[in-house]
Amino acid sequence: MAYDEELAARIRELVADEPALTEKRMFGGLAFLIGGNMAIAASGQGGLLVRVDPDESDELVETTPATPMEMRGREMAGWLRVDSDDVREQPELERWVELGTAYAKSLPPKG
Repeated sequence: MAYDEELAARIRELVADEPALTEKRMFGGLAFLIGGNMAIAASGQGGLLVRVDPDESDELVETTPATPMEMRGREMAGWLRVDSDDVREQPELERWVELGTAYAKSLPPKG
C-alpha cells in the first residue's frame, strides 16, 4: 500500500514553517524530519507514524487511539501508529504533528 498523498499534503502544510525540515521516503511512506530527526510520517501502511518521547508512549497508547509501532514483532518505544480515521479532523492531525515535531526538535540535530 502506498502512503496517503492527501494526508502527506496536510502534514506538509502544518510543518512548512519548521526550520531544518526535510522530507524523506522511509518505512514505505513519506517522513518529515526536523534537524535530521523523524517527527511524523504518512505511513505506507496507512495513517500516521509519529515519533514521541519514549517516556510518554505508554500513556499515549492508553489515552488515545494510537498503537505502538511494531518492527520484526517488537514494539518500538517512542514510535506510534495512528489510523487515518483518527486524524480525519484537522485538530486531531494538528495534535499528532505537534507531538512529533516537539520531540524531534528536542533531539540534537543530525548531520
